[in-house]
Amino acid sequence: MGVTRQADYGFWESAISASAVARAALKFSDVKSDPANARLYWLESRPAEAGQNVIVRLNDHGEPEDVLPPPWSARSAVHEYGGGAFTVYAGEAWFVNAQDQAIYRCNAEGEIAALTAPGQRFADLQYDPRRARLIAVCETPVSGQQARASLVSIDSHGSVCELATGRDFYASPRLSPDGKQLVWLCWNHPNMPWDGCELWALEFAADGTAGATHKLAGSESESLFQPHFAPSAELHIVSDRHDGWWNLHRVTPTGLHAVTHEQAEFGVPQWVFGQSTYAFDKHAQLYTLFTQEGLWQLARVDQSNGKLTVYDLPFTHLEQLHCVKNRLVFLGGSATQAMTLCSIATDGSDLQQHCCASENAWPEAQLSTPDPVTYLSADNDKAHALFYPPVNPAFCAPSTQRPPLIIKCHGGPTGATTTTLDPRIQFWTSRGFAVLDVNYRGSTGYGRAYRHKLTGNWGVADVQDCEYGAKHLVEHGLVDADKIFITGSSAGGYTVLCVLCFTNFVAAGTSYYGIADLERLLASTHKFESRYLGRLIGDDPALLRQRSPLHHADNVNC
Repeated sequence: MGVTRQADYGFWESAISASAVARAALKFSDVKSDPANARLYWLESRPAEAGQNVIVRLNDHGEPEDVLPPPWSARSAVHEYGGGAFTVYAGEAWFVNAQDQAIYRCNAEGEIAALTAPGQRFADLQYDPRRARLIAVCETPVSGQQARASLVSIDSHGSVCELATGRDFYASPRLSPDGKQLVWLCWNHPNMPWDGCELWALEFAADGTAGATHKLAGSESESLFQPHFAPSAELHIVSDRHDGWWNLHRVTPTGLHAVTHEQAEFGVPQWVFGQSTYAFDKHAQLYTLFTQEGLWQLARVDQSNGKLTVYDLPFTHLEQLHCVKNRLVFLGGSATQAMTLCSIATDGSDLQQHCCASENAWPEAQLSTPDPVTYLSADNDKAHALFYPPVNPAFCAPSTQRPPLIIKCHGGPTGATTTTLDPRIQFWTSRGFAVLDVNYRGSTGYGRAYRHKLTGNWGVADVQDCEYGAKHLVEHGLVDADKIFITGSSAGGYTVLCVLCFTNFVAAGTSYYGIADLERLLASTHKFESRYLGRLIGDDPALLRQRSPLHHADNVNC
């Protein structure tokens, strides 16, 4: 055993180097299985390869192999953030090419050919094997106006046919098991999908043409997520209609009937397409991911009473749940493990880890794990965060000292922190810093009421939650009040700039591509977010200037 050395907080030596942090890990997304042969596919975003998005699959030996050679890159730009950029069937893949947003087909021999012409953008690709066609969300440019959204089918010759149009946004087209019905989500400005959206359906005629459409559920004040058919053809969806939490529901002719009744979230904000938080096995048994207090779990659901049987897993963050044959497939990570493609038997046994986004060379004892923290913020309102204490078994600090604190602000702002291994956090905690990863009011994972607490209050409530979070830790003797720092990117960078301009509790801050001028943001943002700022702050020029750090830079005194 090594000797523990004493050194001031912030000056501990660590093997987690800046270069290790700069070598960003792969990002996994869009897990899929081939319905014809159950082979697993997923998408890898590779920073070391200029951000190429590569379709990868497990081969017959259980080893990952690339499907797309350079320079092909599968990325959709619909809603700007994309997702659902490829689908597979019988060894063939169809994908949206990042460069021109056209759809290409990669056959079983690896030959790639264009299916559609450039000019339109596609996402959330679904293959309809009965009619040998794709179904997708489509954005069509309109001169001088925002792009027109629609649901389309694309035949084997690349001919695009509209199935539904007239709404500002479409998402999640899903076919029934017999292929006779198509369901989807849609919504209009000024809503974002986590504010309110609707579930619609159409029946296909025998020749595949679209019949009349009809609404199944939803409203401007109800958020829906992930319509999904069980093998029995029963349609399910996540809704927050009953108690303000995203719970699982069954869709029936008389409306939605809640399956789960938890104060937990079974859905996530639809920033991207292709997300999945629940799945069915071939017997229509239901399995789900859910989050409480910032931590994710996997459970089997008793559909008669909504009871959850939680599986014991070494992960605190979970995504992309699917059922393939008799196994549950998902992405899992924790503070000590990077995102990993995993599978387990449906009874919770035989956990297998197939592919990891990063080879972790650091002993677990050197890594800090987060504690969920709930504290009182302004107006006696509650806020949430994850607290990472400093950890390094080779060092200790003088008993009279308290560690410096780094406050971390996530983007979105409608989003949440993740507990997956983040070298940017561990770099600091291993050197004697504490980190508070704040799920400020407006974040997801804590119900609809919490999610909407940023309405009209962006640049105020999030700033207060950072300040009161730091005060909470100071009052409990966990950090040094004179050594508080803050960092964030995008929307989180805006919060950082607001903290620097409108408060005096931090010693320094770092804003990565943060928003400084809200009027410019309002004038230049893309269609998906073009009404988002109106809900978060409003469109009064005086208020926008009041909340814009650009006009208050002379207040910065740190």
